[in-house]
Order: sequence, then structure tokens, then C-alpha cells
Amino acid sequence: MTGRRSQSSGLRALRPEAFGAEPRGERLARIRRSPHFEDGVFQNPGGTARTRPSGSALDFAKVFFDKDTRPLRTPHGTVPVHATTFADLARPPATGLRVTWLGHSSVLAEIDGHRVLFDPVWGERCSPFPFAGPKRLHPVPLPLAALGPVDVVVISHDHYDHLDMPTIKALAGTDTLFAVPLGVGAHLEHWGVSADRLRELDWHESTEVGGLTLTATPARHFCGRGLRNTQHTLWASWAVAGEKHRIYHSGDTGYFEGFRDIAAAHGPFDVTMIQVGAYSEFWPDIHMTPEEGLRAHLDIQGGAPHGVLLPIHWGTFNLAPHAWAEPGEWMTAAAGAAGQAVAVPVPGQSFEPAGDLPTRPWWRDVSLPLNRTWPVPEITAEASRGDLDLVGES
Repeated sequence: MTGRRSQSSGLRALRPEAFGAEPRGERLARIRRSPHFEDGVFQNPGGTARTRPSGSALDFAKVFFDKDTRPLRTPHGTVPVHATTFADLARPPATGLRVTWLGHSSVLAEIDGHRVLFDPVWGERCSPFPFAGPKRLHPVPLPLAALGPVDVVVISHDHYDHLDMPTIKALAGTDTLFAVPLGVGAHLEHWGVSADRLRELDWHESTEVGGLTLTATPARHFCGRGLRNTQHTLWASWAVAGEKHRIYHSGDTGYFEGFRDIAAAHGPFDVTMIQVGAYSEFWPDIHMTPEEGLRAHLDIQGGAPHGVLLPIHWGTFNLAPHAWAEPGEWMTAAAGAAGQAVAVPVPGQSFEPAGDLPTRPWWRDVSLPLNRTWPVPEITAEASRGDLDLVGES
């Protein structure tokens, strides 16, 4: 037994700090009491979701190393970044709601006098190691300190492109609060965030931060940072309601029918931040295509175009075999067909959903042309009730 304990201690000593920590004690007991935790793991809405690539390794390799499509997966030029400054963000939004896309899924939302920072990732790589893993395709738009004070940091789940240890450690030195899904607090405490600054929620639970109500809502995804995926930390989307405005951040998710329940409980929203990148036919259950992202937005808005859709989870890291510019092109086509307002800012650019929206397809300046027709929804009488038909090629 002594030898086994020594071996176990030695392995823990070699464990990268970025792996975080497993939930223990009362946190683990609370996880086991969750209605969404069964057979030792958190369960997805609508049944089991495939979290590992489907198909054979050979099929995936053929797609990944295809000589014709591989050049499309990175920008061919310098990705433009908007030079947002501390002074820009210090001016209150004229309409009470301003959104700044900081790349990938990182978004600063200024809502009714409060500041919410979603999935902040300032690291150079989304990886536990500084020397390997997907690297940024553009620099961060501004230093973390230039954001100014943040009331609450919201984390959707514990994957490296959403929960970045260096960024959390930097924020641990401020007085911001953290709203996280159940179990994720173990990582943050391991990195120096005190327990009294954590608001750790199961799906459908809410917390108050100032004048905001933040609710963890379901998503269809999975978790894990280490060599073993224990499924002991939850993943979530988030609904945030202020005095006058409502916003929604999807985190990572596959499409599922539960978006309509989120609409009924928390919508409609002035702006939705919807994951539309890093999708593949090899993992269709856990990430959405732009067409599915538009469907999710329409579901969340009650079945018809409403508010503004901000596409997220694209442009910053190369995480899937699709073309780098494809999410922007596909979402522009799909939203146009549906009559849905969509904002496509360059990283770092702010906009107010009730004001002028950034709509210029900036990615075309630094990408090879994509010559295809995109599947888009056709709005019909049924679509107004949340059912959409598709037109176009797949």
C-alpha cells in the first residue's frame, strides 16, 4: 500500500497545474445529488451525446490531411483586430447594452450598468502546455487589464478554449465574482479564486449579481481537462437578465430541442451569442453548424427572427476540418435567408444591438474564396412556430 501511495503522489506531482482539480467533499456530494448526474456522469439533455469522433480514424485522417481543403483552414493574411481601448469601454453604452467580441467565445457584455465577461481566454494556446496545442490566429484585442472592472466572469465549461488558467489567475487578483457550472469551481479554487467569490450552479439554478440575474441553462456538450474524462463537471449555456435587457451565451453545444424551453423560461433576448464554429460531421452531437446555430437562435427567440445574433467560437483557433472563413460565410447566408439580424464584428469591436451593427464580411480580405452554396433555412408558416425547412446544397 505504501508503494502504491508513493506512486500515486508522484503522478500527482507530474500533473500539469492547468489540468485543474477534481471535485471533492461537499462539492462532489452536491454533484451526486444533481438530477442531471446519473451512472457516475452528467447526462446531456435528450439522451447520450457522442463526445468522441464518429467514423474511423482513417476517414478522419483523409479529411484532415486533404491537400485541397487544408489550405482553407487558416487565414491567408493578418486577421484584423479592432484597437479597442480602456477609454472606449469606459464610456457607458448609449442604449444600456453593448457587446464586445474579443475572439472565439470571449465576450464582454455591458448590460444595464453591469459588466459580464464570458469565457475569457487571453492565453496564446488553448492547451495545458505552453509549447503545444492550437495557437491563436490573431492577437488578443487588448490587455486584460484594459477591460476595466468586471462584475462577474461567466464560464460555460472547463475545456481549454473556454477556461484558460493564466487568464483566471490574472482575474483572481481582482474582486470580480465567478459564475460557473456545477463542479467547475474546483478548478478555480485550485488556481487561487476564493470560495466566497464563486457562484456554482446546476442547470436551471440562478444567482443575483448586483441588478443581474444569471441562470445556468442546459447545453449539449461534455467536459474534461485531464487525461481521464470523469464527466464530473457540468457544461452550460447562460441566460442573463438585467433591468431592461436580456442576453444569452450558448457556450458549446449541439442542437437540441431544449432551446425552446429556454425561450419559454428566459426569452426573448436582445442579443444571443451562439457557437457556430469547430463543427464536423465526425462530432455532430456536441457542436453546431451555422445553420443549426441560426435554428437555435430562432428557437430561443420564440420561433421567429428577433434581436441580434452574434456568431462566436470561430476565427481565433483552428479546431476543426472546416474552412477558417466558413462560419462567417455560412452564417451570413443563413441569417440573410431568414431575415435575422446578425453582427459580425472583427475581434475587439464593440456594438450596441439597438444601434448600427457591424455587417461587413471582413474575413474575405484574408481568406481564400469559398465557392459553394450554403444550406439556409426557408422561412415558412411553420417556421414562425419554430420549424424550419432547408434550401440549398449541403
